[in-house]
Amino acid sequence: MPRNLTWNPGFTTRLVITMSAMSLLLIGANLATPLYPQLQSQLSLRPMGTTVAFASYVCSLILFLCTVGHWSDHIGRRAALVFAVALSLAGTLVFASADSLTELCLGRGLQGAGVALATGASSAALRELLPSKPQWASRFTLLTSSGGVAVGPLLGGLLALLPGGRHSVFMVQAVLLLLILVPLSLLQARPAIAIASAGERKRALAPRGLGVPVEARPRAVIACMVGFLSFAVFGFVLSLAPGYMAQAFGLHSLPAIGLLAGLPLGVAALTQVFVRGGDRQLPVGLLILGGGVILLAFAAEAEILGLAVFAMILIGVGQGTSFRAAFSRAVDAVETSWHARTVSTIYVVTYLGSAVPVIGLGWAAGAFGLVPSTMTFSVACAVLALGLAIAAKRQLSAEKVRQS
Repeated sequence: MPRNLTWNPGFTTRLVITMSAMSLLLIGANLATPLYPQLQSQLSLRPMGTTVAFASYVCSLILFLCTVGHWSDHIGRRAALVFAVALSLAGTLVFASADSLTELCLGRGLQGAGVALATGASSAALRELLPSKPQWASRFTLLTSSGGVAVGPLLGGLLALLPGGRHSVFMVQAVLLLLILVPLSLLQARPAIAIASAGERKRALAPRGLGVPVEARPRAVIACMVGFLSFAVFGFVLSLAPGYMAQAFGLHSLPAIGLLAGLPLGVAALTQVFVRGGDRQLPVGLLILGGGVILLAFAAEAEILGLAVFAMILIGVGQGTSFRAAFSRAVDAVETSWHARTVSTIYVVTYLGSAVPVIGLGWAAGAFGLVPSTMTFSVACAVLALGLAIAAKRQLSAEKVRQS
């Protein structure tokens, strides 16, 4: 690109562009949440079909995290983000015009590929922009991910009120992606940290195994399990819960459905940024998360909307405190050269929580009914949260003893 077409802004602008790009990708990936009941009716989808459409995004995300998560180290953070936005734009256009489950899955898959490529790139870019403040880099990473996922359902419900319905929703998203693509493309790129020679480029970009350095593995295991559990809960909230809540509480307003589904994610995002505290947040947050899941199932069964809202808030607070603490403990224990791979590893396991349990829940809902399946799922999540809280407490105590 000619030098006169490049743009070299300051720290704040680079920070805003990086966070905006990642947030828009995740907003777009979750715009469909309040539309799933409508899509089920229009395309004659069963609960299993809805979860397959949702999980196709997650499966694509995991696949590409494993295969291209390290690319930004070699092609540069900006180039990886430009490619990611372009992939997400293509997925958005496919999903907007989809009239079959196959096309829905294709659109979701392209969106997943874009988010996968951007995950390591944006996280590493934030770490490089804030080299002396790694904790704030972690907080901004979690804010963009949780915030984008939270805004998506609410924005999707509001945009669905426009003439054109689903098509208008995703056309607005396409325009926003184009708008962020322009400054991102003009941004003067900083050198990649591991530029390969001409003869080594194919080898450098070849799929690599994920990994975490030995010294950070105990913390990474806890972070992975906390992420798996919390995203299993979020996966339910973003896929089957809209229809479940609409039925339980008689909700017909798409913005209301989107607001309810996005509430725990929005609370989680705010919690990750504004709630202060040390490592003690990890077990406490897990206990709050488990309690919130059980309370949500009870509220839906008793048809008490106010109690469900309170449960959603508890889920958000619990996820925000526990995942931030676990994530920060893991990534703060690794060197910069391991940062992108460690983040990708944690998110691969985390996003599996949005796929495997949710697909299983979709199958169980079709076989045994949505209510008993959801109750069983809630109890299982609460038991896992309790077990992880105990394990985290023991790990923290062991570290304290070693340091003393």
